[in-house]
Amino acid sequence: MIVQACINGAHAADFHPALPLDPDAMARDGAASLAAGAAELHVHARGADRQESLAPEAMDRTVAALRRACPGTLIGVSTGAWIEKDDRRTLAAIAGWRELPDYASVNLGEAAAPEVMEALRERGVGIEAGLASIGDALRLANLDHGRRVLRVLIEISEQTLDEAFAVADGIEKVLQREGIHRSILLHGENATVWPFVQRAALRKFSTRVGLEDGKELPGGSVADGNAALVAAAVGIYRARR
Repeated sequence: MIVQACINGAHAADFHPALPLDPDAMARDGAASLAAGAAELHVHARGADRQESLAPEAMDRTVAALRRACPGTLIGVSTGAWIEKDDRRTLAAIAGWRELPDYASVNLGEAAAPEVMEALRERGVGIEAGLASIGDALRLANLDHGRRVLRVLIEISEQTLDEAFAVADGIEKVLQREGIHRSILLHGENATVWPFVQRAALRKFSTRVGLEDGKELPGGSVADGNAALVAAAVGIYRARR
């Protein structure tokens, strides 16, 4: 079980004043998150305009900065279709990376997910299979990639807790039925962040927190930054031991 820090996936730059948007800021924030107890980092590389980018120049600078600041730490990135807004550009970008991340998240709800997974596999990059619905889980099983991915990322966007738990339960049932026995990282979003951290700790899954999924601490106050969110999640896990 680990706590993964997702340090800068918020789409709006004004989401939080501490959102790290350049490689040096990401490196500093990553190191602080590790000091607070995170075991891995998930980042969204940004171009010179501070917008999300998969372009080699943006990815290479970001990964290199994190490697220097956080040696020995697994570093993951997003490959979300919204980043390049064109599947061909996404695949070309992956082919051009020189500083490779350890793994990349692939959303199974996106049309080009199989091609993106294959492109990552060809580069030797691990795959974190992102499942947001039961349909995503079924697709993963039908692709037969479920037995070859690094882990399964169950990421729930529903904001009503009963609905969110029902979707998560449905995904878990599909994985069990299809014999996909990979480690699971479970997380919610905004209103469901902390209930899902609690659920993950109880079920001995990994989880993630950071300025992608939410900015509030369990008590409702706005966190100073990623390190505070990580520390709160680590505290929940320790209390379950």
